[in-house]
Amino acid sequence: MRLWLIAVMAAPALAGAAFATLHFWPIGKPEVIGNLTGDPGRGAYLARMSGCIACHTNSAEGGKPLAGGVRLPTGFGTFYSPNLTTDPDHGIGNWTIAEFAAALRQGISPEGEPYYPSFPYPFYSSLSDQDIADLWAAFKTVPPVASASKPHDMMPPFNLRAGLKVWRALYYDPEPYTPDPERSDLWNRGKFIVEGPAHCGACHTPRNLLGARQAEMALHGAEKLPDGGKAPPVTRAALLERGWTVNTLKYALQSGIMQDGDVFGGSMAEVVRDGTAFLTDEDRAAMATYLLERDK
Repeated sequence: MRLWLIAVMAAPALAGAAFATLHFWPIGKPEVIGNLTGDPGRGAYLARMSGCIACHTNSAEGGKPLAGGVRLPTGFGTFYSPNLTTDPDHGIGNWTIAEFAAALRQGISPEGEPYYPSFPYPFYSSLSDQDIADLWAAFKTVPPVASASKPHDMMPPFNLRAGLKVWRALYYDPEPYTPDPERSDLWNRGKFIVEGPAHCGACHTPRNLLGARQAEMALHGAEKLPDGGKAPPVTRAALLERGWTVNTLKYALQSGIMQDGDVFGGSMAEVVRDGTAFLTDEDRAAMATYLLERDK
């Protein structure tokens, strides 16, 4: 009985010690970009490719570009995209390029806190230093919007941000982009876009109970998306079975019109409207080529 009482009395202290350990557990590494000159035009193109406009512009409520506020309901709670304008108080106006790089490639805030994986930073780890410099140059041109980011509304225990450090230790394994020397330049460009900035796997890969992507099922489709819909498989076999070709898939990424004459709906319609429709024809061809020529 005494041991039981001691255990009960000690539990809060042990829990507090564990939480304190998580809070002070350091994550990430320093980002050194160097003295690179960014190209804002190329950065704006990368921002379109990366889905920044769709996720951080609340078009449904007349929000200003990149001012945030897009609602993303999930089984863990509701996320709201933050303000990415140059406002110094509510946006990223006071950030440094190193902090910008750490946010994009490591999912770490300027305060050293982990971002929720609703922000697809695992995919952005493929961005080069020059990509970061170009994106930074583009974001510096965005007019400031003095609108505070809405805080996430998460269910316990997911509202404890420090717990994300455990999630990262279990599931976050960033991989820089490495081209396949045995494949064509077009295929490798498609791999970079699909597996990197365009983060296709964020929606088209199933997730486990803790919201981590099941790597062995990459691009095999997923259900229960935040908008209530589901994403079909976009593996080579699945695409070929449904009659897709490089030309029809390339055209669909430009127009939203599918190979059977129907149109994309839900979040995929937004991907086309705010993202892939702005890409070059060659980049859309690269995406289609990679998806239709992947080994799995």
